[in-house]
Amino acid sequence: MQALCKDGSMHVSEWIELAVKLNIDGLEWYAGFLEMSDEKNWAKFRRQVEDHGKTIPMMCCSPDFTHPDEVFRKKEIEKEKKWIDMTFALGASYCRVLSGQRRPELSIEEGVKLAADCISECLPYAQERNITLILENHYKDDFWEYPEFAQKADVFCKLVDRIQHPYFGVNYDPSNTYLAGEDPLELLKRVSHRVLTMHASDRYLKEGTIEDLRKEEGGAAGYAKRLSHGEIGKGLNDYNSIFAELKSVGFDNWISIEDGEDGMDQLERSVSFLRKKMAHYWPS
Repeated sequence: MQALCKDGSMHVSEWIELAVKLNIDGLEWYAGFLEMSDEKNWAKFRRQVEDHGKTIPMMCCSPDFTHPDEVFRKKEIEKEKKWIDMTFALGASYCRVLSGQRRPELSIEEGVKLAADCISECLPYAQERNITLILENHYKDDFWEYPEFAQKADVFCKLVDRIQHPYFGVNYDPSNTYLAGEDPLELLKRVSHRVLTMHASDRYLKEGTIEDLRKEEGGAAGYAKRLSHGEIGKGLNDYNSIFAELKSVGFDNWISIEDGEDGMDQLERSVSFLRKKMAHYWPS
């Protein structure tokens, strides 16, 4: 993230050439790549990916729709529309949205209303371009001050229920529920009928137990200190139960891999693990 989005020490084309060596079908994109600020690069990067026989299925971006200032929220809506344009130009079908930051002064009802209103305002624009907006049960954008407003399952489900639209659904990330001190399977069972895409990731405890997580004071920042990203299949997530639930509701769509902090060898092992699981649950 730092190399591609902050200091420019890695170019997107280099990242593509690394990623396409893996046994994958596509590359999920991030709107914050520095080189994406130049629209001339959009078509170039799409061609580079497609020349390798891969596709770009979805865009990850982080609109902040819970800011109290209406002018700020309007600017975030315009940013999301530009990201939808970017998604369309890259040939992708899905564009992530978030609720926004969990500012201390914000009530749950007010935050849900602000986020739902802003997302709803973006949906006709997305539909015109055949782009589906996906809300992730997220922890915190790398460059935000506060965690995700809809981090907790009850708030997330309330927001998802508020938005009923054919071009809207859920991007499910099991690991992020641990950062809220919650159970990923409990959340999945509440929203599995709305899940359109998934972030496959895994986390492991650096210290203590899950019960310690749930008892810990200090909110999400405290949870983050106990948990770390790790190789998929080696951490806390029960992928048999996760995939069985998704299979039971007819899910058959993109699963993105969130891993690689310890290098490409680790990422290759995560790809192999997921390929085997996918072949078992979706043999066709």
